Amino acid sequence: HLYQVKRASDQSLKDIVPLSEGGFANATIQDEFCTGTTCVITIIYDQSGHGNDLAFQGPGGAGGRDTAASATAESLTINGNKVYSLYIKPGNSYWKDGSKSGVPIGSAPEGMYMVTSGTHVNNGCCFDYGNSETTRTANGAGHMDAINFSTSCWFGNCSGYGPWVQADLEYGLFPGGSTAWNPNQRAFNNKYVTAMLKNDGLKMFALKGADAQSGYLTTLWNGLLPRGYSPMRKEGAIVLGSGGDCCAHNNNLSEGTFYEGAMVVGYPSDTTENDVQANIVEAGYGKR
Repeated sequence: HLYQVKRASDQSLKDIVPLSEGGFANATIQDEFCTGTTCVITIIYDQSGHGNDLAFQGPGGAGGRDTAASATAESLTINGNKVYSLYIKPGNSYWKDGSKSGVPIGSAPEGMYMVTSGTHVNNGCCFDYGNSETTRTANGAGHMDAINFSTSCWFGNCSGYGPWVQADLEYGLFPGGSTAWNPNQRAFNNKYVTAMLKNDGLKMFALKGADAQSGYLTTLWNGLLPRGYSPMRKEGAIVLGSGGDCCAHNNNLSEGTFYEGAMVVGYPSDTTENDVQANIVEAGYGKR
């Protein structure tokens, strides 16, 4: 099962499955289930076998004050297959405490990627995907390790208007290894964008981005962690669509799109990351 939807007409739930094992989501099942009513995405199922399913941060989900995202806000085709995105608007977000179910904690190394949109963004805090606080409060430098994709210029003096691939390490969105603007940063305005972050937990981290429809990864930063962030102090929750201090008592202010993504234990090699990008391009985002 890939994700779960709930329809408004009778509050029924439906798991959306792939057309075949490892294949595209069966959009026809969702279309039939949601005909004549509205649907939201209540759960995104973990595909790793660790049970780290992401529930929306609100009553009836993971708890908190946010709501589930619409299940039908955006459809697209991938290599001729109709599918739906997770289209996050302000007030939507997802979360799971994975600290006891395989998500790296403390200074353990990890890597992550997501395919997102360069055209559905804002500067609200904070469209993140990655490792976050189990308490849903800002507990200190290094307690988060998440990709941020937005037009947010957290520390000022940015070049251009974004959107940028940055690292939310708590207490700031880092364009590189310090609060100063990283001149190697660049905006990704493509319809589909690959965003990557890896962090060895002790010394180094890297940020990469690319057009998800063609081409190769651009290395935006590959160097030392910011001062005060070594070692990392990751807590092992997973957040999608919001910052780490959201949304137990407040609401997500960001918007963005999630098409696919993964978090892994360890520090991925450049070769592995290049292979992931090649696979994403081959998948055929936007191809009819």
